[in-house]
Amino acid sequence: MASEITAEQIAEIEELVARAQAAAKIIETYDQARVDHLCQAVCAAVYPLKVWGNLCDEAVDETRLGDKVTKRNKRNKLKLILRDCLRQPSVGIIEENKEKGLVRYGKPVGVIGTLVPTTNPCLTPAGQIIYAIKARDVLICSPHPRAKNVTNKCIDIIREALVKEGAPADIIQGIKNPSIAMSQELMKRVNLVIATGGRPMVKAAYSSGTPAFGSGAGNATEVIDETANTPERIAEVAQNCRISKCSDFGSGCSCDGNIVCHASVYDDFVKALVKEGAYLANADEAEKLKLVMWDENGHRLPDTVAIAPQKLAEKAGFEIPADRKFIAVTGGGRENIGKEHLFSSEKLTTLMALFKYDGEFENALDMVRAIYEVGGKGHSCGIYSFDDDHIHRLAMMAPVTRIMVRQPNNKGNAGSATNGMPPTSSMGCGTWGGNIVSENISLKHYMNNTWVARPIPEDMPSLQELFGEFYQDGMDTE
Repeated sequence: MASEITAEQIAEIEELVARAQAAAKIIETYDQARVDHLCQAVCAAVYPLKVWGNLCDEAVDETRLGDKVTKRNKRNKLKLILRDCLRQPSVGIIEENKEKGLVRYGKPVGVIGTLVPTTNPCLTPAGQIIYAIKARDVLICSPHPRAKNVTNKCIDIIREALVKEGAPADIIQGIKNPSIAMSQELMKRVNLVIATGGRPMVKAAYSSGTPAFGSGAGNATEVIDETANTPERIAEVAQNCRISKCSDFGSGCSCDGNIVCHASVYDDFVKALVKEGAYLANADEAEKLKLVMWDENGHRLPDTVAIAPQKLAEKAGFEIPADRKFIAVTGGGRENIGKEHLFSSEKLTTLMALFKYDGEFENALDMVRAIYEVGGKGHSCGIYSFDDDHIHRLAMMAPVTRIMVRQPNNKGNAGSATNGMPPTSSMGCGTWGGNIVSENISLKHYMNNTWVARPIPEDMPSLQELFGEFYQDGMDTE
């Protein structure tokens, strides 16, 4: 429960909002060229590896979460966000449909309050400020208390870049000593809230009375069907799973947690997974892992979140070789999926559960349904298949907002250079995940729109065309 906010904390929030509003009045006057230039300047300030690498190291040291090496790769998301921003208009007329007589104008939202997760303490504010500037918004960040220093350091780097370009530093600000109470106060006073993190954070954002975008929890599952039936395909899907599992020690909600694999290719897949760095835990080791990952009520224990597989094994009371990149446990079949089976829930660390299905593809779909009843409904799923009917059936059934085909889920879900998903660090999960949007939160969500409608020739079919077999003579007479 949040502690009561003090008068001093309220005054601090009021000052942040007042400064943000002053900066908003300035940035809203910028033309497209000025806005695009600032987006480039901000991205260039944090993207260099010498800068980003230091931020990554400090993030891991402060939060005690994640991997310093693979966390560096997250800066690629900034390139994608900048790419998309530079390709889209955001000032004045941004869309025109002459046939319908419609013209859409982009307008700023104003002051955005963003809740920054501890797993992405730098990527989230850096990516969001690029979108915000593009939309001529300003941003106030509420860092996770466990990551407040590194988040504010990232913010300070961006503020310096803004000043160098003659723009107000207060286009982005951060709460120096954040708390739940201060986050709640901030959310009440801004024009829009973007909440990236756990369900309690998102629920608080939706309860603030301010329009809000939230992200849902993940439990990413990869389906591998019988078409992964060549050595090349097996090697590829194993590599994809390793990439998705190991990014930042599995801290992301898009990192592969469950594999549902057809029996005909299961053994070969497991062998390939071992080549990619998996350690196959035996039954005794699996039981030990459960004890350190979940409490007796099935709640995820924080001290095994996003840690190296060697450290995870050590906490569980056994050792694994130094070259192993993640741990895999054999989950069994459909009978081993459910709320009472903890390995079918979200792991958020360097552990993957392997499930086997046999026979018809419907059996795989049944297992996927069961997994998302455990958790992660609304977020994402992946499939390695060359059968378009299987891909279609999964898309028709799965209660998720994004499905990645033959690519790493953690890279693909949030946008990549090899798919068309909008790049982001905030992913809406629809009503399944308790969110208002079922898509990646990107530039369009940072803007208001003004629609101008001009008259067009009347567009109204006859009653016969509209009602078809339900048409009756005299429908327009009393």
